[in-house]
Amino acid sequence: MTFLDRSRTVAPPGWSRWLVPPAALSVHLSIGQAYAWSVFKPPLESSLGLSGTASALPFQLGIVMLGLSAAFGGTLVERNGPRWAMFVSLVCFSSGFLVAALGAATRQYWLVVLGYGFIGGIGLGIGYISPVSTLIKWFPDRPGMATGIAIMGFGGGALIASPWSTQMLESFGTDSSGIATAFLVHGLAYAVFMSLGVALVRVPPEGWKPAGWQPKQQTRALITTAHVSAHSALRTPQFWCLWVVLCMNVTAGIGILEKAAPMITDFFADTSAAVTASAAAGFVALLSLANMTGRILWSSTSDLIGRKNIYRVYLGVGALMYFAIVQLGNDSKPLFVVCALVILSFYGGGFATIPAYLKDLFGTYQVGAIHGRLLTAWSTAGVLGPLIVNWVADAQESAGRTGPSLYTASLYIMIGLLAVGFVANELVRPVHPRFHEPQQTEEKPHEQQHQES
Repeated sequence: MTFLDRSRTVAPPGWSRWLVPPAALSVHLSIGQAYAWSVFKPPLESSLGLSGTASALPFQLGIVMLGLSAAFGGTLVERNGPRWAMFVSLVCFSSGFLVAALGAATRQYWLVVLGYGFIGGIGLGIGYISPVSTLIKWFPDRPGMATGIAIMGFGGGALIASPWSTQMLESFGTDSSGIATAFLVHGLAYAVFMSLGVALVRVPPEGWKPAGWQPKQQTRALITTAHVSAHSALRTPQFWCLWVVLCMNVTAGIGILEKAAPMITDFFADTSAAVTASAAAGFVALLSLANMTGRILWSSTSDLIGRKNIYRVYLGVGALMYFAIVQLGNDSKPLFVVCALVILSFYGGGFATIPAYLKDLFGTYQVGAIHGRLLTAWSTAGVLGPLIVNWVADAQESAGRTGPSLYTASLYIMIGLLAVGFVANELVRPVHPRFHEPQQTEEKPHEQQHQES
C-alpha cells in the first residue's frame, strides 16, 4: 500500500500539471452519476413496490453522507494526499454499487439504501474533495479555472450516466434482476475508470511554481498570503458567511433542478404552448448542461473579477431570474427556459468557485479540509430545497390551485434565500491575523502532520 503514500505521489521533474485535471475528472465524472439516480427510481418502484419518497432515499442519504464524509474526512485527505483519497473514494463508491446490486437481487431494499446511500455516499464526499487542494497548488495562477474543470465533471457525470443506465435497463430488464445487473456493471466499470485517476494524480514538489510565473503583489484585499488551519477556520465569521452563501445558492438551484420536468409542464399546462413529456425531458437535459457549463465558465470568470464579485452575480442576478419567472414565466416559454438555465449555471458555478474563495481567504495550507467542512451546507440545502418546493406545491394543490400558482410561493422563498446569501457575501472581510498559522507551519504543513501522527 506504499503506492498510496503521499511521498510516492510527488511529481518528478518535467511532469505536466495538465495531467492532473484529467485525473480529477476521472473521479468526478464517475461520482457525478449521483445526479442520474432518477433513472432507477421507476424500475425500483415497480419491481419492489416502493413509493416515490422511498425510492428517493438512497439519493438523499448519499447527498447527506457526501457532506458529512467531506467534513469529517477533510483533514485525512489533506494529510494523506489525493491518491489515498481517490482510492478510498473508488473503494466506497464501487462497493456501494455492489452492495446495492445484492440488495436488488435479493429484494432487500435496505441493502440498496445502505450500499448506494451510506457506503457510496462516503465515496461521494471523499472523492469530491480529493483533488481540490492539489489542483489549487498546481494552478496558483488560475485556481478558479482549475477547480472548475474538475468540479465540472461532477455536474456532467449524469450526461454520461443517464443514457448509459437507461440503455442497460433496456438490455437487462427493469425487474429486480435487471436492476441488480445494472448496479453490478456500474460498480465494476466505475472502479476501472476511477483507477486511472488514482494512478495518474501527482502533487507538486515543495516550492514548485509554473514556469515563468511570479506571484504578483495582491491588490484585492480578500486574497491572503497567510494560511489558516481547518480548526481555526471554523472559528472565523468568514467561514460561516460562506457557509450561508453556499447553502442559499444551492437551495435556490435545487429548487428548480429537483422539480424541473413537472414545473415546466405545470407552468404551461393551461396555455397554447403546452409542454410534452419528451420536451420536459429535453429541458432537464438542458439544465444539466447549464449546470456543467457554469462550473467552468463562471469559476474561470472569477479569476478575472474576483470571488466576491462573482457571488454577487450568482445571488443578485439569480434573484432577478427567479423574479422574472414569477412575473412573466408562463407568458413566454423562451424566457422561462433562459431564466432557468441561468439559475442552474449559477448553481454549478457556486460549487466550482467556492474552493478558490476559500483559498483566497484561508490560504492553501488546509483548504481541502476547510472545503470539506463547508460542504455540510450542501447536505443542508439538499434537504431544504426539495422540501420547500414539494411542500408548497402539495399545499397549493390541496387548496385547488394549478399551473404557476403551485410554485409562486416557493419561488418567492427562493428569492428571499438568495437575498440572505447576498447579504452574507457582503459581510465577508479579510481574515483577522490572529487566526493565521505560524510561518513554519505554512512552509511544511504535511511533513509536520506526519511527525505529529
